[in-house]
Amino acid sequence: MPNALDISGLSAGYGRVEVLHGVDLLVPEGVVISLVGANGAGKSTLLGAVAGTVARTGGTVAVGGTRLRRQNAYEIARLGVCHIPEGRGIFPSLTVEENLVIQALGGDGNFDRALEYFPRLRERLHQPAGTLSGGEQQMLAISRALVTRPKVLLLDEISMGLAPVVVGQLFETVEDLARQGTSILLVEQYLTYALRLAELVYVMAKGRVAFVGEPHELRSGVAVPGMTGFS
Repeated sequence: MPNALDISGLSAGYGRVEVLHGVDLLVPEGVVISLVGANGAGKSTLLGAVAGTVARTGGTVAVGGTRLRRQNAYEIARLGVCHIPEGRGIFPSLTVEENLVIQALGGDGNFDRALEYFPRLRERLHQPAGTLSGGEQQMLAISRALVTRPKVLLLDEISMGLAPVVVGQLFETVEDLARQGTSILLVEQYLTYALRLAELVYVMAKGRVAFVGEPHELRSGVAVPGMTGFS
């Protein structure tokens, strides 16, 4: 069986600036892989390169055995890749319901499942998404994954700027998605969750993979390049 996500020798960047330099990374089917490292290490760039929002300049990316070539972001999404970027990526001028309806068009047309996880959104269906609290906006962003039932979920710092109680609720949902077989690549500086959910952890430093190991190795305090400067 092919891996959910197979990245080999990936280089990517912005214009003439190369940020990733020959990255190798595997996400097996139904597994959570955490990607951690200091700010500027290339974590978000890697997710964007997989999702098609950042230009790949070398190497290969395969989703479920299908090699990505020049597909646009929407074509990659149709292969079952859902990217929730840092900053949430919702449509602030549209209502909560309109955001969910747009996302449901790429799935089974039903967003009731998202409202079961986040009943607070049901109370705000007709409210512009940009007027929601930060936590509610992140709930709406994660609802994208609940609606489309992706094969590969790319999560980028979903805890940023949120209260611990909201963070806990969001990661309960992520954990449930993982139990249901969704393959997840998680970028998260809240190491408590990054290590608890992951079967394997990749540490990035200066656009390269500096370390690959099991969560307990990081918990034990093993010296790892790129671990300085984040919590």
